[in-house]
Amino acid sequence: MTITAGAPPTHSTPAALARGFLTGGVAGTSLAALVVGGIIEKVPLFVAGLVVPTVYGLLLFLAGAPRRRREAAVVPRTALATIESLKAIGGESSDVPVRFDLTVAPDDEPAYRVEITQDINLVDLPDYRPRGILVVQYPPDRPWRVRIVKRPTPEWEERAAGARLDSVPGPATVSEPPEGCAFGFVGLLGLLLGAAVVIGLFRADLFDGDATARQPSSSKPSVSSSSSSTSSSSSTSSTTVVSSASGTVALGPGQSMLDKGELRRAVDSLTEGEGKGEGGGKRSALTVVVQERLLSVVFSPTGTQAPQFDPRSLPYERFPALVEEARTTLGIRSPQTWQITAERLTGSLTIRIGVTGAEGTASLEADGQGKVVRRTPVG
Repeated sequence: MTITAGAPPTHSTPAALARGFLTGGVAGTSLAALVVGGIIEKVPLFVAGLVVPTVYGLLLFLAGAPRRRREAAVVPRTALATIESLKAIGGESSDVPVRFDLTVAPDDEPAYRVEITQDINLVDLPDYRPRGILVVQYPPDRPWRVRIVKRPTPEWEERAAGARLDSVPGPATVSEPPEGCAFGFVGLLGLLLGAAVVIGLFRADLFDGDATARQPSSSKPSVSSSSSSTSSSSSTSSTTVVSSASGTVALGPGQSMLDKGELRRAVDSLTEGEGKGEGGGKRSALTVVVQERLLSVVFSPTGTQAPQFDPRSLPYERFPALVEEARTTLGIRSPQTWQITAERLTGSLTIRIGVTGAEGTASLEADGQGKVVRRTPVG
């Protein structure tokens, strides 16, 4: 069974459904803009595919500020809890993410089980062991957001020292209410409509067979190629589109950019033949974006002063591990999408891995060697 306390927030309200529809619409629009912009060589459209989700995320953050202030004003409830099990799940700093399975025993409500992830300092890690008693706090209306109190008051510390708590069966677990079918449906509908709007607006450029023949002679024509390989058990395909301003590689079903060697091959296909043109120099990039089956590169125009980098210098071998760490250590239980963005807007190369799920959006940042330098868990 599932135990709930208070009145948990509902995810089927009109506002939540509208937010799901808008989120799906922004996702569909941005993905379609990246692909269509790369195919028809419209740099503003391609850049819009990167900017729109960033602006939308900022607006969501600002719109959620009043709710976060209200939640912060709620006095948390304090209770005792016992550790049923714990497991360190990674980390490269002095604070290690630890997944706890707790039995929480409020004074005036039934006990319940909950799973949480919290950073614990390596020095303090031996103090946490199965059947140990902890002091925890949680919002009364969101009992699944349990946080361990590392420095409880003397009164609660004394209670914890002499307490003995019975375990609650595993099925009696508190968790955040799921989004529901309606939320997923409107999100999918928004995604499809957003993609359809972009494709509809630029359908003439996409499907006009003479479009490439009308390009100015001074611009480098786009080169589209498809490759496929067939084995006894499966077939795979990919589509590569390269122009003077950008390049994309789209993989077929059943493939992933995180497959061994796939990213290297995709980057080589976009930079193939560079240095044979005027100047013979290396072709630099402004931005590299990697998704499950799509690689997008915005190349640096000749003579630009904007920060740029060699797309072949990225630590692609580290990308699968970085995505896995972002999916499992930032508080998102069921990751839905991920995206890697490499850029030098701040002067030094930054690799940002963003993950989205039902809990929201989280990210981690790594340097040019793929070493994690910052984590932003879901809040």
